[in-house]
Amino acid sequence: MKELTKAEEQIMHILWKLERALVKEIIEEMPEPKPAYNTVSTIVRILETKGFVDHLAFGKTHQYFPLVSKPEYTRFSLNNLMSGYFGGSFQNLVSFFTNESKLNLQDIDQLIKQLDELKNKKP
Repeated sequence: MKELTKAEEQIMHILWKLERALVKEIIEEMPEPKPAYNTVSTIVRILETKGFVDHLAFGKTHQYFPLVSKPEYTRFSLNNLMSGYFGGSFQNLVSFFTNESKLNLQDIDQLIKQLDELKNKKP
């Protein structure tokens, strides 16, 4: 899987939300100032080339839909983040967020509770 640019990721978030959309429907979901139709159309075709979306043709109109799910891309992105910035260590990632985000005790307790639940699920 390839990493997405910010523009590609923005369009994927819209497609994940809408599930199927024409280019004009994607543009409607975008914040102001709205990009040009041709710009969005080009980005969607790039996403198609990268294997992230496909389309159904209705004459000259195309309805696009995601081939890669949001959770699948989220896992991919998180793994890239962990390997690129934290040496592949989940502990380093959590430590960074604990120190940088100034997590309060309630947040840390919630994380510990979730980790304990995961630990108890594993055989």
